[in-house]
Amino acid sequence: MGAVDSITVDTGLEVIDLLEDVSFAERHLHERDVVTQMEGMRRVARAFINKPDTILQELVNAAVELCGADSAGISIERENRTDTDFYEWVATAGAYSGFLNAVLPRSPSACGVCLERGRPQLFRVTKPFFDLLGVEALEVTDGILLPWDEGETRGTIFVMAHGRDEAFDGNDVRMMQMLADFVAMGVRQQRQQKQLMEQAIHAAAAGMANELAHRINNPLQSITNIVYLAGAGGIDGDAKTLAGELAEPIQRLSVLAARLLSLPRTAANRRQQAADEELRVETAE
Repeated sequence: MGAVDSITVDTGLEVIDLLEDVSFAERHLHERDVVTQMEGMRRVARAFINKPDTILQELVNAAVELCGADSAGISIERENRTDTDFYEWVATAGAYSGFLNAVLPRSPSACGVCLERGRPQLFRVTKPFFDLLGVEALEVTDGILLPWDEGETRGTIFVMAHGRDEAFDGNDVRMMQMLADFVAMGVRQQRQQKQLMEQAIHAAAAGMANELAHRINNPLQSITNIVYLAGAGGIDGDAKTLAGELAEPIQRLSVLAARLLSLPRTAANRRQQAADEELRVETAE
């Protein structure tokens, strides 16, 4: 495979394997500020500990600051992906902040080329590509893109410049490799947190089901006693009187049974509500 995967004349997208690009290896653009790097890594570490749900956003913020980028982002292959809705930008920073949750096709795609090759890529994006997507955006005059994966989940992290032809060098690639590792760790942590929450929901549902089972026993016992007494002649009156005696415990039993039956669907309902909300937003757009 050649160094260039997509020709800008055709798609507006150029992707070059950094391992095959001699000119990039010769770049020495700026010195690293150790203090700034340490502060950026400290914020990332704090996010892992205190706010794991924000870690991906913290990583793209760090990428902009530590690499002197104009924009940064993290993409992920969607769970229910199709060829037209394949990649999703789950974190963005800088000039491209407004593209958070943007969905891109499988092809043409710099992310796809990067994941196929499995190593850092240099990329540029011009107007024809945005015309294909039907969006308006700043052209990417220089960008580096790195893959990450966590089990069956994978994606990319990238930084971009929107006016400088040579904005990044080998030091930025090394920094981004570390951030890519952090992305994989963050995705793993978020998945584990989600699993723990679902387990907690199931445990709570099981506890509530046990409580309801005991509470159901009370009206059920009342109904049993009434029926027994009626059969033994211990209750005066006709069927109407019996129905009146049974109405209140049957109503209590009905309410409790409805609550019990709803428990196994709790987690599924929440997932369905989230999917319905996502569909509603996409339809509105």
